[in-house]
Amino acid sequence: MIPIYSQKNRIKFIVVIIALIIGAATITYTNILVSKLSEREQELVQLYAKGLRYMISAPSDDNIVFIEEEILSANTTVPVILTDENENILDSKNINIPENIADDPEKVNEMLQRQIEKMKAQHAPIVVPWAEGSVNYVFYKDSDLLSQLRYYPYVQLMVIACFALMAYFAFSYSRKAEQNRVWVGLAKETAHQLGTPLSSLMAWYEYMKVSPKFENEPIVAELWKDIRRLEIITERFSNIGSVPLLRDENIYQVTQNAINYLQNRISRKVEMEVVSTFSPDITAKINVPLFDWVIENICKNAVDAMEGRGNLTLKLLLLGKSNIAIDITDTGKGIPKSKIDSVFLPGYTTKKRGWGLGLALAKRIIDNYHRGRLYVKSSEVGKGTTFRIVLNR
Repeated sequence: MIPIYSQKNRIKFIVVIIALIIGAATITYTNILVSKLSEREQELVQLYAKGLRYMISAPSDDNIVFIEEEILSANTTVPVILTDENENILDSKNINIPENIADDPEKVNEMLQRQIEKMKAQHAPIVVPWAEGSVNYVFYKDSDLLSQLRYYPYVQLMVIACFALMAYFAFSYSRKAEQNRVWVGLAKETAHQLGTPLSSLMAWYEYMKVSPKFENEPIVAELWKDIRRLEIITERFSNIGSVPLLRDENIYQVTQNAINYLQNRISRKVEMEVVSTFSPDITAKINVPLFDWVIENICKNAVDAMEGRGNLTLKLLLLGKSNIAIDITDTGKGIPKSKIDSVFLPGYTTKKRGWGLGLALAKRIIDNYHRGRLYVKSSEVGKGTTFRIVLNR
């Protein structure tokens, strides 16, 4: 694999770890603040309860006024409900009562009773001893500020995550667009460079074909085969440099033709077979020169993986009503699980001599130009690999 790809994966992993650490630190610190604020509010309610107790046994009216103004009224944030020992509501504080029920005591009481149930779920009530052995209860719950602070870090992290995803997709799209320009530029330049020698070869072929010196010479026929091959390669690069035209083609026949061409150009110890599970007249939308290139690249890689000896099977299947699958299975060395995600990266190769562009180019042709899919369906080290091509009908 090209070193830059392993570096990029490592950097991505480090960035994710740092993000998780920052997120965990933010949540932990906020929870500490929430805990301290919760303790403070609990102390405030305790003080409120003590003020009520003191009012019961206050020796003078002045003290009662002081308690009322300086302690009981000091609580402006924590919702509090005072009840008797039977939980009949006596008073409430900092409870937002909707205007549409404010004039209806029965509905107000029902609403406050529901609030009491919520308060019970958060905190145990504070018992306030009352006259003649009876008691009152002070129910309370977290203030709005405390509730907002409790959920604030999660909202903050969600917003950060959304922006991170938007940035990731933006940069990913930009990177792919740049790669597209590189691929297209390279393809057009290659097709252009091939054009000049190809024209010269065609002129030489026409000369040799009519020259008595080369009459009945097999080299002339072989030269034409090579010229035709160069024309196909030029057409392939031209199609990559532009939007290729997709036509309904007999997929079995096209696949069989591609295999027939390869059969005479690879090891005779490799058995190649095309198996169709559907009617031979089924068609798929493909560009034949580009599709042949894909089959050629995958099959040549398979032959290399088998070291020139083994079985290569291409199985055609229907996937529902709208797709066709071609499974290309070899009996080669297989791909380790850790490398499966890397085989389609430009530059990935296990050969001593190789650019590592064959599978990357094949995937681009199927995914981008044919709007299909090319992926490793299965692989086992020492037994072989199956690549799957999915095409549209």
